[in-house]
Amino acid sequence: MPITSDSTVAEVLDDYGKITRAELKNWLPKGDPEDYLYGPMSDYPMRGGRMFRPSLCIATAKVFGASLEQVIPAAVSIELLHNALLIHDDIEDESDERRGKPTLHKKIGTPLALNAGDSLAFLSLRPIIRGSASMGSDSIVRILEEFDQMAQQTAEGQALDLGWRRDNHIELCEADYLKMVLKKTCWLTTLFPIRLGALIGSGGRANLDSLFNFAFFLGAAFQIQDDVLNLIGNHERYGKELGGDLLEGKRTLMLVNLLELSSSSERVRIKAILDTPRDARSDASVSWLRSAMIERGCIEYAKELAHGLAGAASHEFDKTFKELPESSDKAFLSKLPSWVIERS
Repeated sequence: MPITSDSTVAEVLDDYGKITRAELKNWLPKGDPEDYLYGPMSDYPMRGGRMFRPSLCIATAKVFGASLEQVIPAAVSIELLHNALLIHDDIEDESDERRGKPTLHKKIGTPLALNAGDSLAFLSLRPIIRGSASMGSDSIVRILEEFDQMAQQTAEGQALDLGWRRDNHIELCEADYLKMVLKKTCWLTTLFPIRLGALIGSGGRANLDSLFNFAFFLGAAFQIQDDVLNLIGNHERYGKELGGDLLEGKRTLMLVNLLELSSSSERVRIKAILDTPRDARSDASVSWLRSAMIERGCIEYAKELAHGLAGAASHEFDKTFKELPESSDKAFLSKLPSWVIERS
């Protein structure tokens, strides 16, 4: 797959991101209690971010025939839910940093942060339901069914991620990792935005299942690259604490690969490090894990798999979208597989 640094993706993400964020502000409540609820609810959405998910939904909907006005409510709903889950993820992962600033629970405490995350999640349904009123009751039901499927799959993926860490499970393989990523990452990040966009754009006529392979390969490549950036990325651009996945004991592809390549004594050492609570895990042990991944080629292995998945996504895009008319939005979607692995 040819790699390109074409500016198309960055420009579209910026344009659709600004549009989504401007509309999102109109949905964020204001009033009392501002300090305890409505201010915290606005915190993450106003920090920025790539706006990848809403842009993916908008572009897909337009490719299938929707106007920008028809799909904006769905894009806002996706971004609201994404930020709600980020608040919860940061609490579950005990993370210190999000988008270059302290995580919400570090700023205001876990109870208030949890409540703000819950409130954002509840709020996320409002734009999409109200914005879909003109589509008819059948379309609203289908949209809610898509929402329900995504919510269940995402919860299952998060449960696998958290459960493996709680039980210090190390008997994992690449297939286990990809199953977790399909559920935890792909359903919210790529499958739901693409399926929802196609549903809205086609008026319910599109075959949503035909989009599965493109969305899965794209989302998996996105997540693997994110895992790589957590180890070797540019801190200012990455926006989260470098090495945070090792501190949290996340079963990334690199860690799974390292365990597969390690001797019995090394596996005992790795398991002992992972069994240590985050706040007691030493910098030296985290540094050793990172060095071992580099020495064993685990990072290069992850990069190669991400490239392969991105190539597969490009192939699936060409096959699935070939009959749809050419447009700037179609060009944007076609360039996403290269973009996800070029990020730094």
